[in-house]
Amino acid sequence: MLRIVVVDDEPLALEILDGYLKRIDNVHSVSLFANTREALRFLQNQPVDVLFLDIEMPEMTGIEFLNELTDPPLTIFTTAYRDYAFEGYEMGVVDFLLKPISFNRFKQAIEKITEFLTLKAQNINIDDNPPFQETDFIFVKSGVQRIKLHFNDVTHIQGLKDYAIIYTYTGKILLKGSIKAMLDVFPHNRFIRVHKSFIVSIQKITRLERNRIVLDGYQIPIGRNFKDNLEKALNI
Repeated sequence: MLRIVVVDDEPLALEILDGYLKRIDNVHSVSLFANTREALRFLQNQPVDVLFLDIEMPEMTGIEFLNELTDPPLTIFTTAYRDYAFEGYEMGVVDFLLKPISFNRFKQAIEKITEFLTLKAQNINIDDNPPFQETDFIFVKSGVQRIKLHFNDVTHIQGLKDYAIIYTYTGKILLKGSIKAMLDVFPHNRFIRVHKSFIVSIQKITRLERNRIVLDGYQIPIGRNFKDNLEKALNI
């Protein structure tokens, strides 16, 4: 059951999201805040699973708000400005909802949260002592089980808080560890870091646009500090 906080200076926006949350089954509690200082005090003293956070607020922006939290909950940005999507990825938010927000799109964001928490509960880790290892795969450990993960099945890896989400053709695997730690596991000749929060399979890239990569239906942002290295790897 999710404990949720919504922070937005617009009363109508709070009312809409509150109404949406009442239609979601696995919600334990909802706390609404129009005042950022009150919201910060609440978050610093109460356990919270999910934060819906507006970006453009008069007293403090959502980005400034998030920087005030030492251990922020899973966060979803809400805004009327599409240009903030890049900052959202930089700060490791789960999703980015563009106003006006439809219920179906809102529900997708909740499903992302639920999926993340479900994967987290599986407690899957990289096997420290695999029985054997080849260049085409690694083993990951779930309880007493060891699961073979083929590199060729992986499209990309996303960092989220202290975890890495491995996207494969058959589903997602959540590993404890930073996106930087994943660079030590996945072969550098097949995978490249393209953003603070993303590593991609080089051979899965289907199109390169100005500030993003398109691969297997996903759109991955390209970080400014990683663009030159990516272009060298692709010989462009």
